[in-house]
Amino acid sequence: MATINIEDIEINLFLQAVKLRYGYDYQDYSHASLKRRLRLLKTNSKVDFISDMINKVLYEEGFLDDVIDTLSVTVTEMFRDPSFYSDLRTHVLPALRSYPRLNIWIAGCATGEEVFSLAILLHEEGLLQRTTIYATDINKKNLDIAKSGIFSLDRVPAYTKNYQAMGGKSSFSNYYHSRYSRAKLSQFILEHIVFSQHNLAADNVFGEMQLVLCRNVLIYFNEKLQERTISLFYQSLVRSGFLCLGTKESLRSLKKQALFTTVSKENKIYHKRLSTIAK
Repeated sequence: MATINIEDIEINLFLQAVKLRYGYDYQDYSHASLKRRLRLLKTNSKVDFISDMINKVLYEEGFLDDVIDTLSVTVTEMFRDPSFYSDLRTHVLPALRSYPRLNIWIAGCATGEEVFSLAILLHEEGLLQRTTIYATDINKKNLDIAKSGIFSLDRVPAYTKNYQAMGGKSSFSNYYHSRYSRAKLSQFILEHIVFSQHNLAADNVFGEMQLVLCRNVLIYFNEKLQERTISLFYQSLVRSGFLCLGTKESLRSLKKQALFTTVSKENKIYHKRLSTIAK
């Protein structure tokens, strides 16, 4: 008889409780990542077992926020992977110039650094004024931080270095103003961004987009949820729209590969095929 891992049973029961109580479905997230983060939540909650948190998530007001914060992965910085933004400037933005209006979806936007980076790039290419960037995340606390447009001045040297490396056309200091230890993004950048809560595991098509970015999110999903998410992005894109994934992510299945052509293998930028229907 196979040995039953009691902790895995606890994890499954806890995730079912979260889904049934609040509708948040984490069951198709990477099991290794979930186990690691739920152990951290258990420690922070000062309980002995993961199953002890079931009552907390069912009855304790505010505990869901702790669950979402722990299970959300927030590793981000402005102009992270500078060559990605260089490739966007060279291979994607010229193709988007023909549209009178641009809708862009950044899924899993975390605290907004990638959103701000793209908005600055669009501004420098003369496209921001006709663009709406829809930035979504499952984590409301992260969205609140992103909406503020505020970041630590300690991060500015690294952001400036990345901005210069990606070929910035101005000075990074032109895009924020500082006070004490904080910096705030300029309003002319923020006014083109709409932040909204969205759950890639459960919610449907977000809109009709020319460009979708979801970088370094799929690595935390299992194969089933990755397939669902790629199909969601395909359905959200207009004809000849573009999809951008993280450098460690890919269109794994042959079926999904058939939906796109590759624009940049290194930076995982893809172009929606015209003649293929997503299944």
